[in-house]
Amino acid sequence: MPIVLFWRFGVTMAPARKHSSMAWRDSGKIDKTQVTLESTLDGVDQAESLVTREAEKGGFDEDTRAQIGMAVRECVVNAVVHGNRYSGKKKVHLDIERSKDSLTVVVGDEGEGFDLAAVPDPLAPENLLKQSGRGLLLVRAFMDEFDLHPRPGGGTEVRLVKNLATS
Repeated sequence: MPIVLFWRFGVTMAPARKHSSMAWRDSGKIDKTQVTLESTLDGVDQAESLVTREAEKGGFDEDTRAQIGMAVRECVVNAVVHGNRYSGKKKVHLDIERSKDSLTVVVGDEGEGFDLAAVPDPLAPENLLKQSGRGLLLVRAFMDEFDLHPRPGGGTEVRLVKNLATS
């Protein structure tokens, strides 16, 4: 049974896959990929792999690809663990858009959402020895743009942009 994926500007059909569905759309200068992942740690690995592959196609160097991969990994882990709480009924949505100048990644969950202002400062003295809480700090350090907002239909959506350095 095919899975129907809705693009913001059109409809794309993709074959069903065991743990994810993927559609590809080439619109001239912008390549787009949309993936629906299970709320598992396997989904985290799939997301990182897809994004680093697109970053390589986009001309990003090895160090920058690793930073992009880590940023996406942190966002997808947050979507699986904190947003969807490992629910088998909830999915993680990954949109990748590659242009000649940048790579844009949107990660969405189907959780209850959260307030970014309520996240404790990982650099505050009382939080320095805590084992979690540094993911968003890393994401912001590695990406050129970071935007977090409620996802239409529920959950949270994170938009990341990395610009290709021109020399």
